[in-house]
Amino acid sequence: MTAEKPGRELLDSIAGLSCPIPISDYPQVLMAHGGGGTLSQQIVKTMIAPQFANELLAPLHDGAIFTIGGTKLAFSTDSYVVSPIVFPGGDIGELAVNGTVNDLAMCGARPLYLSAAFVIEEGFAMNELWRVIVSMKRSADRAGVSLVTGDTKVVDRGKGDKIYVNTSGVGVIRDGIQVGSQGAQVGDVVILSGEIAVHGIAIMAVREGLEFESPIVSDTAPLNGLVESMLEVCSDIHVLRDPTRGGVASALNEIADSSRVGVNIRQDSIPLSEPVRGACEILGLDPLYVANEGKLIAFVPPGDAQNVLACMMQHPLGKQARIIGEVVADHPGIVLMRTSIEGSRVVDMLSGEQLPRIC
Repeated sequence: MTAEKPGRELLDSIAGLSCPIPISDYPQVLMAHGGGGTLSQQIVKTMIAPQFANELLAPLHDGAIFTIGGTKLAFSTDSYVVSPIVFPGGDIGELAVNGTVNDLAMCGARPLYLSAAFVIEEGFAMNELWRVIVSMKRSADRAGVSLVTGDTKVVDRGKGDKIYVNTSGVGVIRDGIQVGSQGAQVGDVVILSGEIAVHGIAIMAVREGLEFESPIVSDTAPLNGLVESMLEVCSDIHVLRDPTRGGVASALNEIADSSRVGVNIRQDSIPLSEPVRGACEILGLDPLYVANEGKLIAFVPPGDAQNVLACMMQHPLGKQARIIGEVVADHPGIVLMRTSIEGSRVVDMLSGEQLPRIC
């Protein structure tokens, strides 16, 4: 009896918890939980969202949208742990500024102000830190935003990996703009701004020591200028999303799920460069799931699609924009792709981790 009592007490105490932990299938955090796919959503939807439930958080968009004193604002935050911190086409500082600028732009906002927080490992070279700071300043100037507050912390040598950066931002949304993650409507045309999978492959090429005849460089860029041009042509854009972690496939699945619509796309319409295609084949990666840092997906009313596409193709960051699909009433929450051999394939949400620490 005495041997059973501690076990019974433990079971009784667990049963009496008012907020049991939703363990699910994994008792420990995996790298895949940071991949932007199914496991990332699992943490957000089963642990974080229920605890902090409120109307601003509920859409699970790239940022929160709210009104203060008659002014509509967007607020977003993101953290950057990319490895290596310097890569072809950019570095962690540029990525941190562009990423939060883009999250605000995907809310239909004009980004205004950023904060930056640095977690720095003891022993990190001062000249490398200076490079990151200068890069952030240059990127902020390019995006037209100001860094107005921040923080620094230092951790013991061996307890970090050089430097991690968090940026948060605030932007203003002009009257009449209603961009949201739940706004896709049947009949909408899906537009992609350019070639996919470039950033992820640029990172992997460095990690794996791969060299290509045509160098692959990250597409990291601030998209707010492109978005402003698009909204001038069509203020009724329903959804904007930058397909970062988890790639185009995960972004489309999130939109289909939150809007409760089906999405049909065409493989032959998706822009993909030959060097990136070849690298994906070598590495065994599906480019639909590889991260992008300078591309966007837009869900646009059919009557405005051609005008928006033409506008995008006039912008330096949208020259290779293409219509890749449409929204349908069938198969809500599911993305279907017409393949290049005229078959159909369900494009699922990424379930594992293709490329850890990609941003």
